[in-house]
Amino acid sequence: MDSTVAAPRPLMAVILRICAALVLATMSALVKLAGEAGVHLTEIVFWRQAITLPIVFGWTLIVADLASLKPNRFSAHFVRALFGITGMALVYGAVTLLPLAEATTLNFTAPIFAVILAMVLLKEEIGRYRWTAVAIGFAGILIVTQPGNATIDPFGVAIGLGGAFMIALVSIQIQDLNRTETAQGIVFWFCMLTLPLLALFLPFFASAHDATGWLLLGGVGLTGAAGQLLLTTSLRFGSAATVIVMDYTALVWATAYGWLFWDRLPGPALWLGAPLIIAAGTIIVLRERHLARRKTVGGT
Repeated sequence: MDSTVAAPRPLMAVILRICAALVLATMSALVKLAGEAGVHLTEIVFWRQAITLPIVFGWTLIVADLASLKPNRFSAHFVRALFGITGMALVYGAVTLLPLAEATTLNFTAPIFAVILAMVLLKEEIGRYRWTAVAIGFAGILIVTQPGNATIDPFGVAIGLGGAFMIALVSIQIQDLNRTETAQGIVFWFCMLTLPLLALFLPFFASAHDATGWLLLGGVGLTGAAGQLLLTTSLRFGSAATVIVMDYTALVWATAYGWLFWDRLPGPALWLGAPLIIAAGTIIVLRERHLARRKTVGGT
């Protein structure tokens, strides 16, 4: 049993993470459509949070009570909110700048950054297996992004990699918060702490929208809320090292949406590079699980 997880149920964690991948791929498609409709990124992020807040509040009344929203570690929520809103802006920004499948693939580099974070922040010793995975992953990044090739926006690539870095960091934070906080509480305080900041910038970027624009913003908010709850709950039932590999299923949905809405299928570079990035993440996940089991056995 994984002692780092609040209520270990590995199969439930995997199912929830796959559902989250589908919902969030849908949200990414809506974000891209909203950006093409002229909605500014700041407004997209604002309404994503604003719509999520009452949904989470209502969900709390159904499945629990208001006491479950009370924070036990407010400072940890605050740090998570700062990193989380930064990561959200970067991930959404990459979606608006890059083709959907390519932007999604860059998110898959999160496990690679998790290894680097473990070494730098946690002073963890990284062995040859994970360093090999990091090397394979970065080779995949080079193939997908094709440095010097004008077909892929280098600024969009930088934004996408920054978003993946924040995904890794926030996943670690959420797993830590799950030890003392409820899933709905984590999402609720993320919205509550970021909405005032976003509201300060909204007057400078907000604009009038037609019915389509508002429907897209509403869709972003609804899918964002559902995806956030699914992601957070998956980390309650399984560790980040166990469930993050399920995020790779998002590439299937991103490719389908790219074909459906933009009549675009990924080129050979993505199909060559994405398997390397996915293989790197899988190696890292399997190695993390092996080390965790060996540590558990050694401690008994």
